[in-house]
Amino acid sequence: MGLSRERRIVAIRRQLREPLKMNPFVFSRFFFLWFLIGIIGGIIAATYWIVLEYLTHSLFSFQGIYVIPVMALAGLFAGLIIHYIGDPGEIQLIVNNIRFKGGRLDPKNNPSMVLSSLLCIASGGSLGPEAPLVQVTGSTGSWIARKLRFKGEDVRSLTIAGMASGFTALFGAPLGGSLFSLEILHHKYVVEYYQALIPAFVASCASYVIFILITQLGVGPTWNFPTYHAEGIMDFFYAMLYGGVAAAFGWLFIALVKFLKQGLGKWMAPIYVKMAAGGIILGIISFYLPITRYFGHHEINALLESTFTLPVLVAILFFKILAIAVTVTSGWRGGFIIPLFFVGSTLGLIIHQLYPGQNLTLIAICCMAAINSCVTRTPISTIILLSTLTGFAYFVPIMFASLTGFFLAPKTPFIGAQLRKE
Repeated sequence: MGLSRERRIVAIRRQLREPLKMNPFVFSRFFFLWFLIGIIGGIIAATYWIVLEYLTHSLFSFQGIYVIPVMALAGLFAGLIIHYIGDPGEIQLIVNNIRFKGGRLDPKNNPSMVLSSLLCIASGGSLGPEAPLVQVTGSTGSWIARKLRFKGEDVRSLTIAGMASGFTALFGAPLGGSLFSLEILHHKYVVEYYQALIPAFVASCASYVIFILITQLGVGPTWNFPTYHAEGIMDFFYAMLYGGVAAAFGWLFIALVKFLKQGLGKWMAPIYVKMAAGGIILGIISFYLPITRYFGHHEINALLESTFTLPVLVAILFFKILAIAVTVTSGWRGGFIIPLFFVGSTLGLIIHQLYPGQNLTLIAICCMAAINSCVTRTPISTIILLSTLTGFAYFVPIMFASLTGFFLAPKTPFIGAQLRKE
């Protein structure tokens, strides 16, 4: 029986690698496998999003002083899940496994990641669903590769295709999601694993369609920025200037995370105690500044439509950076890309209030691009993602800002696994 199953697997692998008979095109059977991974990734992402939206609406009803105990309890229960089911790891683990462990992500961590991240994000933590989705869909690609007895770069390519499908579903940007799944893994200036680019593209496109069909979210920009019209070459220099300012706040965020990690490292408390304490701090910040609650997907539009004064915007900026840092260091699960975009948009509004003659859309999007590139070292995918999410069609200024943030990033990356060479 075992031999028969082994023969079937070998036959499937051989069929996938062989070109289709009478096929004059590049198209091969591997396309169906990449497409299947995208479909599965889209279904996983849509299911996760629907559950997350339901939980978020349920917990959103707790406002005012009640937000503090709600977030404390969410941190406690999420910590208990991690304590008893297992630590699902963070983005560091994903990058490390892709680069140094054959590209395999272990699906056994998924239950803990899904349950804990849903609680953390839905209750109002300052991290988003991108990291949990990338881990779950990436590990699904690894699981399929293992079942088909794939080895080497075939495993890594299917894992990256899975990661791209999850990331794309959330951001609605197949090209940006594909590039991000490759770029987040790179060392210094080299975008590695380019052989996985086409698998990532195929899986991303399939995932995007499935996600939209299930969630009915529609297509188009996520954030409603005013229309930008290029005014001349000076916009490129302004973009670099705004990028430099945003990179400074990227340094501030990274330094704050390192400082808090050093302090928490000396606190020998169980994970659920640390997460409950983090929930209390996040609840207090959310009580005084409600717009800092959650990861920023809806809050960026609310910020753009608001009439906050300059002192309030400054308070939002610094306390949001603190909230993201506390969320990261206290063990709460999620991703920090959209939260960093929120920080960048807030910084853009501050600069615009100081210099109202400048174009708000140009300032805000350049700040969003630069701070994300500074922290994540993903300048190329950041350009495409922001162009898609904001409808900023002329993305050359974003390119200048994103590269400025990248080259002004700390020499030691925030995601430590990006530093090591294979």
